[in-house]
Amino acid sequence: MRRIANLPLHGGKAPRWLFERMKKLGYSITKIIIDEYGEKEFLKRMADPFWFQSLSCVLGYDWHSSGTTTVTMGALKEVLKEDVVVVGGKGKVALRTPLEIERIGEKWNLKDKKIERLKEISRLTAKIDNSCVQDGFSLYHHTMIITEKGRWVVIQQGMKDSWARRYHWIYGIDSFVEEPHSGIASEKKVKTLDLTSKENEKIRKHSTDIVLNMPRSHEIPKIKREILEKIEEVNPRNFEELIKIKGVGRSTLRAIALVSELIYGDKISWKDPATYSFAHGGKDGIPYPVNKKTYDKSIEILEQAVREVKDRKALKRLHEFLNTQSQP
Repeated sequence: MRRIANLPLHGGKAPRWLFERMKKLGYSITKIIIDEYGEKEFLKRMADPFWFQSLSCVLGYDWHSSGTTTVTMGALKEVLKEDVVVVGGKGKVALRTPLEIERIGEKWNLKDKKIERLKEISRLTAKIDNSCVQDGFSLYHHTMIITEKGRWVVIQQGMKDSWARRYHWIYGIDSFVEEPHSGIASEKKVKTLDLTSKENEKIRKHSTDIVLNMPRSHEIPKIKREILEKIEEVNPRNFEELIKIKGVGRSTLRAIALVSELIYGDKISWKDPATYSFAHGGKDGIPYPVNKKTYDKSIEILEQAVREVKDRKALKRLHEFLNTQSQP
């Protein structure tokens, strides 16, 4: 199931007293989950918008704020320094992601091939959510959680007017260009050219065919000739290779898709990939009425997280008690 999270943008910064506590609690929760269930389970949870939202609420951030993404990931980035790390961030910090991947790869002695692959995944996921899922949101936040074994999760966020939309990815996906997200949910649906939709499979295939056979003697609307020359030089074998080409962005892909529809009769799907919202709403109906089923699900996840922490502490206290009893 695919989900995207829509959240209102909030200005300002998290107060230091809160951020410092978020780091401490975030670190403890992360370590407990990894110790009890392993790093794969931690990544699985972080790739789930429901669980991620619960984590940000447990850490004390506004349940409906764009900061649930940026501040939560910022806190985790500062404290996760061992077998799991966070790279990237907001704005210009996101541009340093490749360099941060290289540094952590050297620290862990990852093979060059693995480091380059992680860098490629970082670029590809950002390119897809910026250019292939054309929902009007522009990315301004990109983070990647990486484990020492090379497993990964990407959590990034886009901006449109006064709203932010969050995108989740996790390693092990079959395809980067066909419904690759681990989560997409939204209260507000918008007309979207989702080139990763399964319904647009023919559009992807024919888009690759078209760019290799377009006439060079006439002006092609919205596609710069130098971009076509790059495409011809690369000679992409499939849609993924096409979108990796520098300069092939939103307008180019949209134009190619429309040409594909015209030539081959492929009907483009403009359906928003969002499926549902996990935001709770308000008792007075603002921004919309409370969804009780969603609210109960959030409570269930939060209570489970709290029980895990309490159980761990209880076991520790029991262990200490038994040790004192066994002493002469």
